[in-house]
Amino acid sequence: MTDQTSSQATPLRIDIISDVMCPWCIIGYRQLATALEAKGVDHDIHWHPFELNPNMPPEGQDMREHLAEKYGTTPVQSDENRKHLTALGADLGFEFGFDDGFRMHNTFNAHQLLHWADGQGRKHDLKQALFAAHFTSGRNLSDVAVLADVAAETGLDRDEALAVLRDRRFAKAVREEQRFWTEQGIQGVPAIVFDRKHLVTGAQGVDSYVSILDQLAQMRS
Repeated sequence: MTDQTSSQATPLRIDIISDVMCPWCIIGYRQLATALEAKGVDHDIHWHPFELNPNMPPEGQDMREHLAEKYGTTPVQSDENRKHLTALGADLGFEFGFDDGFRMHNTFNAHQLLHWADGQGRKHDLKQALFAAHFTSGRNLSDVAVLADVAAETGLDRDEALAVLRDRRFAKAVREEQRFWTEQGIQGVPAIVFDRKHLVTGAQGVDSYVSILDQLAQMRS
């Protein structure tokens, strides 16, 4: 009886490996958040870095060109994908602002900024702000000034954010964390680990996450 009470009193640990360039990462998170709220699950989310395109140049790349080059996506398929993502986002309260000039960017600086924000208990807030900055507003997340602006809008100190990005004090720590998750077999995102042992990949949908949470509750009781 004591063990059961202790288990139920412990928040569900959720590790989410993701990249702010990944539309399915914000979709998957919003789906999971909806399921967590519906089930009233006490939880503790930890975000971790992953770069979909570590070799992306600083100037970024047009999204249509990028998808065609990386996946062979046709213009028609790209348009359909955008419509599908936009509809999914709207259902979850997230706005995708795709336009003809929408670009993908290098996110190593963003991950360094998130690492810094984690030390101030603001990583989750900054992560959400970066998703919106990229997908809703189309801001250039390769630009350190833009990143510092987003940090300030989230309530963090802009000057310190700039200093963190310019001296790259957390670059090594981010690389080590990226390497850790790669060594755990993470090759795509979103990747969500529940209770440090149950891996779920991709955006599963609200109903599927509800089912997963029910199964976890049974295992934890």
